[in-house]
Formats: sequence, structure tokens, C-alpha cells
Amino acid sequence: MRIVRLGSAKAAAGELGLSPSALSRRVGALEDFVGKRLFTRQHQAMKLTDEGQAFYAAVSPKLEELAEAVESQMESSQVWRLHLGVPSLFGGQRLFPRLPELRKLHPRLHIDIDTSPNLEARVGDSLDAAIILAEEPDPALYSVRLDHNRVYAITSRALANEIGPKPDVARLAKQTFLIHHDLPDSFKAWKAALGLDGLEPAAIDHFDSGQLILEAAAQGLGIAIMHDDHFVRAHDDRLAQLFDIDIESPYSYWFVCRPRDLESRPVRIFHDWMIKAGL
Repeated sequence: MRIVRLGSAKAAAGELGLSPSALSRRVGALEDFVGKRLFTRQHQAMKLTDEGQAFYAAVSPKLEELAEAVESQMESSQVWRLHLGVPSLFGGQRLFPRLPELRKLHPRLHIDIDTSPNLEARVGDSLDAAIILAEEPDPALYSVRLDHNRVYAITSRALANEIGPKPDVARLAKQTFLIHHDLPDSFKAWKAALGLDGLEPAAIDHFDSGQLILEAAAQGLGIAIMHDDHFVRAHDDRLAQLFDIDIESPYSYWFVCRPRDLESRPVRIFHDWMIKAGL
């Protein structure tokens, strides 16, 4: 299963604590046993043949059933503990509303939530996995992109009415812009799309909390440069989008963990549920 997931004999051998040659001998023995060639080999890369794909499709679910059967015989009081890093806004808007579904499916899975900064750097140390907001995750980590976003300028309805429906440099230069630490280039993308690269606002206030930056915008304290998804999921009638302009964000939410940690039951359960649920 590791070879199929990682696509590399070397990477799979590393996770299993074997040498690539030892793993290759085991694969050869399996192919001799079933009488089929299961993999094509190109240097360290290994891909399933058509017969290998059929074999994997038939055997993989049985292995999962066996693992679940073994776990079902363990102490019912045992819990599966996942240490998960999550940006607070993602947790409040997207994760927590769906967690009851996960609890019903896997009542023994319990999640320790960490919203501290530098989540990606702590994956594999104090965190089993994390949801991060980034342009691209560390290539050494396993990653799944969770969305594609648009850049929105979000402010209070009163301030939006004051600024008006069309960009005006003089009015915008008098405003305070609210920028999230995880989205530093979004403001540049927004200005470029409006042809306002030279815009110098009265002030730029920085935040490390998405929830607080949206509240600041709702209170009329400035113009928040955030994502369309943040605006829609806020369900806050006090907020308004400033200008109707389609701007692709350089940032996305990603799920990340170390490749070998996908074999951990808590990480695997959360990962598979997250993908299926379209979190």
C-alpha cells in the first residue's frame, strides 16, 4: 500500500525501515506468489500494471477491514488522538460545523486543536497534521489543496457606501487597510487588478486572526483584504464587498502532514473524512 501511495520504492522502503533492495525482493516474492506482474519499474519509480491495479482494488479494502476488525477488539475506552493545527477562522467557519459528522462516524477519534502561528513548521513535531493557508506547502510534506480563492476587499456597509461603487484613488488613499499575516501578497494582487499599484493608504494594520480582522471590518475600522470564502461563510450582514472585481488569490488552504504519518490511524481517518466531506 505504501508503494502505491508514494509511487516510489525508495520512499516506501524508508517508511518501512527497509532497504530498497529488500523491499524489491518482497514485491518480487508477492508477484511470484500471485503469478502476476503487479508493478512496472523505472529507476526508483514503481507504478501499478493493469493486473496490479485490479489486485490492489481487490485486496486493499480487505486490509482496511482487517485493521478495523482488530481495532474493534481493543479496549472500547481507548481513544485515537489527533494533534491538528488549524487557523482559527478555518476552524470556526469550516471545520467545527462539520465535526459532529466525524464524531458520529468515529466516536473514538478525539482532536486536540492548535491555532498557534507557524503551523507548517511544527508538523511532525508537536502536530500530527495541519490545515495551512499558503501559496505552496513544503514539498517534503504530503499535501492536499482544499480550495481555490478570490481576493475580496471587505468592509462595513456604511464605509462601502461612503467609498462608492467605483475605485477612487483619492478616497482609498484616506483609508486604513487590514491585512492578515498569512495573506501578505493579496493586497498587491488586489491593487494590481484595479490598476492601483501606486496606492498608498493612510495606514495598514496587520492581524494574525481572521475572525478579528472580519470583526474590525464590520466595525468600520478599515478595509480587510481577505478571501471570498471568508466573506460568504461569515454570514454577517454588517459586511459588504468593496467593488465587484474577480481577482484570483495566490493563497489556498492545504492539508499537510508527513508522508509516513498517513499510516497513522487518526491522521488517515481525518484525511479520508476531510476529502470525502469536501471540507
